[in-house]
Amino acid sequence: MKNYREIFNYIIFGVLTTAVNLSVFYFFSEVGFDFKISTTIAWFLSVLFSFITNRRYVFKSNKSRSNSTFKEFNQFFVLRILSYIIDLVSMILLVNYLSMNILISKVITNLIVIVLNYVISKKVIFK
Repeated sequence: MKNYREIFNYIIFGVLTTAVNLSVFYFFSEVGFDFKISTTIAWFLSVLFSFITNRRYVFKSNKSRSNSTFKEFNQFFVLRILSYIIDLVSMILLVNYLSMNILISKVITNLIVIVLNYVISKKVIFK
């Protein structure tokens, strides 16, 4: 039952993280930023949001010492760089080479990144 609750919470907060990511991306794209810069800003803010919610509500990390929290954050951030690279490279491929709409491209890349992030969070960071 615990695994179902964890997956359910991950989905809920994954949707919220995706909403943060897409909203920030859309905002910065609409005000004239290049899609690569918009992707970077959206990634950074959604990683902060995701760390807080994953740590507290999804994986219920109970490490309360500041050095443990700092270690989890560092692992989370470093491993999320992989998702950033996948996000950015996918966006460049979809937008520049396949001429897809940037918002549709962003949704597609977010779906890929969500699955990757769950596995990394579950198996490496909040084990």
